[in-house]
Amino acid sequence: MIHAISEIKPIIEEVFNYLHSHPETSWHEIETTHFLKDFLTKKGFTVTTFDDSTGLVVTIGSGKPCVGIRSDMDALWQEINGVFKATHSCGHDAHMTMVLGALLVLKKLGFPQYGTLKVFFQPAEEKGTGALSFINKGLVDDIDYLYGVHLRPIQELRDGYASPAIMHGAAKLITGVIHGEDAHAARPHLGVNAIEVGAQIVQAIQAIHLDPMLSYSAKLTKFQAGGDSSNVIPGKALFSIDVRAQTNTAIEALTLKVKQAIETIAILNNISIDYQIETEIVAAEVDPSAVNMMKQAIVDTVGETYFAPPIITPGGEDFHFYTLKRPTIKATMLGLGCDLTPGLHHPSMTFNHDCLLTGIEILARTIIETYKKIK
Repeated sequence: MIHAISEIKPIIEEVFNYLHSHPETSWHEIETTHFLKDFLTKKGFTVTTFDDSTGLVVTIGSGKPCVGIRSDMDALWQEINGVFKATHSCGHDAHMTMVLGALLVLKKLGFPQYGTLKVFFQPAEEKGTGALSFINKGLVDDIDYLYGVHLRPIQELRDGYASPAIMHGAAKLITGVIHGEDAHAARPHLGVNAIEVGAQIVQAIQAIHLDPMLSYSAKLTKFQAGGDSSNVIPGKALFSIDVRAQTNTAIEALTLKVKQAIETIAILNNISIDYQIETEIVAAEVDPSAVNMMKQAIVDTVGETYFAPPIITPGGEDFHFYTLKRPTIKATMLGLGCDLTPGLHHPSMTFNHDCLLTGIEILARTIIETYKKIK
């Protein structure tokens, strides 16, 4: 294993440098798809791409069992030094590199010797729709075990440590439009001030209470109203509300209360407020047997000292749609400590690149362990 990893180290560095310097946003991972397809095809892998979307799948072998590894591909769109651009501040360049590296190592070691290995490079994780697109294509219908990986910020996991499960929370983004009535600032009684309506929405969602033992939050993250004329009361406003909870049951209860708050405010002001769920991410539902196999792989790679228990995080990941929509899939996601600072989604995010080889080894060992246990 160690020899196989050392052999591919120069390749891994080259792959990461390319992916890091060519970030592409959700559903626009065109060059990323071309690069990965070209690279993997030249290495002798069977690669499937799609006419209607970005992303690709590598398939080795046939029949049961069928084990998979999944990586996300997309970058974020952020302002960096005054300029908006695509950037891999969530670490998806590292995820692609590690999954590709694990694939190369497994090939060198002759895996799988039976059954099927499927490796997914999935688009649009940041939009929360990429996993659903792969599910709808039927790509995971035959999967028995599925593994993912995500770098963890220093606030969650110290450098060199690894966890066999990331317990992501659920999230929904609600966007809407307030349809009040414009008026002269001197005659507020003739209009409905959308800013005041927005303030009422803020107060209403702040008054929402669920079980205090649960982790949850709902808050306005965007509010746009008014123009250049400060003597006009704006009747129209755009808003967004970020809704989060640690479990799928709690997110549904919280979302219902947020909807009721919006609709009540609309009735009180005798106006209409249009809203819709723009993005939805479900909470993690991990499988104990998958966690145990990844735990063994972590211990074999970094030792008991650097093994960390499952991480509970309020962040979201569309990886968990795979188990929610296909309950027969047993899945978990590797959490990798890598001195990631100042944090995920920060435009200046950096991490210790030594973790790439560690992640490759853990993923490869997890696949080998899985085939051993379910033979």
